[in-house]
Amino acid sequence: MALTGKLSTESAIQSPASKFFDLLAKKLHHVQNVCERVHAGKLHEGDDWHSVGGSVKHWTYVIDGKVITSKETIESIDGQNKIVVFKLFDGDIDQRYKTFKIIFQVIENNNGSGSAKWTVEYEKVNDDVEAPYGYMEYFDKCRKEMDAHLLQA
Repeated sequence: MALTGKLSTESAIQSPASKFFDLLAKKLHHVQNVCERVHAGKLHEGDDWHSVGGSVKHWTYVIDGKVITSKETIESIDGQNKIVVFKLFDGDIDQRYKTFKIIFQVIENNNGSGSAKWTVEYEKVNDDVEAPYGYMEYFDKCRKEMDAHLLQA
């Protein structure tokens, strides 16, 4: 069995692509107020939530009905292509995965509609660890909540 893998999910959004992207690229601290499964997020190191490689956030969230804790840092932000790459580590992540990267992208269509795509790239600590399928459901639920929030704003 392979220890490395990649999972992706992509779903349509109704809110403007730029607003959806900005929520995760420039207003990440608001996610805990928008998404039910995100219990807490706090700046652990650094002065800016959106500093590439210069800040570490501590998150508490729910995956598969279980409360998970991890730390996160932003590896890159590509505003033109609307892509943010996050690295998760520490806490529950390190118990199951050697590496865990989330690539978030907003894809804008010509007709003004768009979609949100999440990709998880991971390396398991051993063959007994399941692929992080629960994150796909988590991202879909968060997408719905973020989209609804942005449509009301």
